Amino acid sequence: MAVQNGASGSGTAVIGRRRWAIAEGYIPEWSHGPPHLMVSHETVCLLNAGPSEARVRITIYFSDREPVGPYEVRVPARRTRHVRFNDLTDPAPIPRGTDYASIIESDVPIVAQHTRLDSRQAENALMSTIAFASD
Repeated sequence: MAVQNGASGSGTAVIGRRRWAIAEGYIPEWSHGPPHLMVSHETVCLLNAGPSEARVRITIYFSDREPVGPYEVRVPARRTRHVRFNDLTDPAPIPRGTDYASIIESDVPIVAQHTRLDSRQAENALMSTIAFASD
């Protein structure tokens, strides 16, 4: 890992890995609260601190069927992008009420974090964890 940072914050930072795994995924079939804002969801938060755009591919794995993907996402240089698994539709929507796992692959080093909002009850639960990194 190399980090170079200028006083203005405009330096170049290279941090992360090219492959990440999230072994746990589940999107509940229903939610409690206002649509989109409080809908139960799974998110992968992608940080690209480097100087080049990241081309990211996400593949979804299931316990009872073949994998689906890749879903393709781009993260501009020195930016972050939060991708809701609920919003992934091409090549196919991720089914609700189904366990799944995901592999995130990038052409440049990135950092991936997994977040879940479960709003099936009025008392919401939010969970976040760093994904497993591998090159």
